[in-house]
Amino acid sequence: MGKLIYFLFFIFISNFTQSSYAQNCNSYSFTNNANYATCVSLPVQNSHLHWNYHAANGTADVAYRHTGVSSGWVAWALNLDRAAMVGSQALVALFSANGSVRAYTSAVTGYTTQLEESALSFDVPAIRAESVNGDVVIYATLVLPSGRTSFNQVWQTGPVSNGAPSAHNLASENRNSVGTVDFATGQAAGGGGGGGNVLHRRNTHGVLNAVSWGLLMPMGAMVARYLKVFKVAHPAWFYIHIAIQVTAYGLGVSGWGTGLKLGSDSVGIKYTTHRNIGITLFVLGTLQVFALLLRPKPDHKYRIYWNIYHVSVGYTVISLGITNVFKGLDILDPEKKWKNAYIGLLISLAVIAVILEAFTWFICLKRKKEEKEQGPVGNGAHGANGYGGHGHGQAA
Repeated sequence: MGKLIYFLFFIFISNFTQSSYAQNCNSYSFTNNANYATCVSLPVQNSHLHWNYHAANGTADVAYRHTGVSSGWVAWALNLDRAAMVGSQALVALFSANGSVRAYTSAVTGYTTQLEESALSFDVPAIRAESVNGDVVIYATLVLPSGRTSFNQVWQTGPVSNGAPSAHNLASENRNSVGTVDFATGQAAGGGGGGGNVLHRRNTHGVLNAVSWGLLMPMGAMVARYLKVFKVAHPAWFYIHIAIQVTAYGLGVSGWGTGLKLGSDSVGIKYTTHRNIGITLFVLGTLQVFALLLRPKPDHKYRIYWNIYHVSVGYTVISLGITNVFKGLDILDPEKKWKNAYIGLLISLAVIAVILEAFTWFICLKRKKEEKEQGPVGNGAHGANGYGGHGHGQAA
């Protein structure tokens, strides 16, 4: 079962990361017969970036191409500080009512921006745009700031209202339209050997948390509840339970850490409920781990209170974990089959739990009936091995 889960989620992250990559950019012919030494197909929104880097004067001639757009606006931007929209220095192409397209620059200072025309933090000596056969192309020359060649990049498209750009939607492709570009090495999001780091971190975050909080934690609880009813499983069930839960906690903490990094990079985009549940899971999971160090012996008078605490917190963690996996899936918005696959795995675990629950009750009721029929055990056969009655103070 465990190997199957890891296999399914390995396939998930491989396909989800790669399935949206656009067509190869090398074969495109520009209307002005321009040639660009480097090009990359960006991972989402059918976008491509072409450029020539001039090391002698620290400039780059770029052509950003967005396919399948005949209205609204498109933009490509560099962000000097973070992988986010706020603070980005954008090149914008805006369609007018008559179908013509105008290019200008816009420094994005907040999430309520309408991409007003403004100067950037670095020089853009030349900029123009054109619309050709459903492709919008923005041409520009950039004077790269501070001698740098590596930057965060952002790209978007959206509608126009009353002649001005209005907010783009928040679908998965729009949220994942961030990455990096290095004009000197030729690496960028979706191209060569690098980039796509934000998208990759999001997928990694989702997979780690789905496997840990959303699958392994329930499996570990099932081991503790159903295996210990079998005498032959003592004390193996306890060590299996601990191994699964500690593994789940370790993966969960890794996923939580990537989530914190994503949150710090996504200034202005807050998934408050998802974030708060994640913090709660980390705190409760950590308390469960440390509670093992304070676990009283089975015959200790406070053991019953420890058991109540441990079971209550454990089931709370499982409930919150599954809830947060679904919230994460809604945020990442992968192909529907991945959400269906997770639901299928949960249903499988639920069916197994129902069967084991019924069998456990059958075993327990059968044992109670046998003990009742035997009555108080003195020197009987079962009294000697500790499975019998409590007349001599032995544990059941």
